[in-house]
Amino acid sequence: MKLRTLDLTLASLFVALMAIGANITNWIPALMFGKVPLTLQTFFCILAGILLGSRLGAISMTVYALIGLAGAPVFAKFSGGFDVLVGPTFGFIVSFILAAYAAGKIVELAGKPSLAVFFAAAFAGLIVNYVIGTSYLYVALSTWMGVKGVTYLGTWQGMLPFIPKDAFLTVLTALIAPRIFKAVSKSRPASYSSRKAA
Repeated sequence: MKLRTLDLTLASLFVALMAIGANITNWIPALMFGKVPLTLQTFFCILAGILLGSRLGAISMTVYALIGLAGAPVFAKFSGGFDVLVGPTFGFIVSFILAAYAAGKIVELAGKPSLAVFFAAAFAGLIVNYVIGTSYLYVALSTWMGVKGVTYLGTWQGMLPFIPKDAFLTVLTALIAPRIFKAVSKSRPASYSSRKAA
């Protein structure tokens, strides 16, 4: 996959948006749910996959994860470093890579995507995000974090308050994606024509 300057610029833009989305509560404290910050990372990672494609979208999310693991404070609550690896929410960071890939791949396979395709891509990304993130959360809590009485079902129940927000943002992503997708496609036609063939 040959990356052009524009591709690298767009990928870098989404890395920056992920960092902003992770810490939006720093500027809008009302988005805190108890002690848990509500983020816009799922919104931006799905949008990255749809607009950049499966490969470049996944690459941008991988770069975001590596920057955070290297110590830059780009994760939620301005956290970073390898300590995040053993934290209960690291699975969500991993899921951003696969969610972007899944959303992008669905759009690519459609060729000329319709609104229904954008909805399918967006919700596929959301499902990947929650399944991987919640499963990792359960494993972390029930094993090395030593929380007693944790069940997989109970972990999912704990995620229920966050689903409406992410579902709303996923619908918003699908609605705004077609116009942005068209603009991005025109600016990088070679990349988009080669994506589907890959």
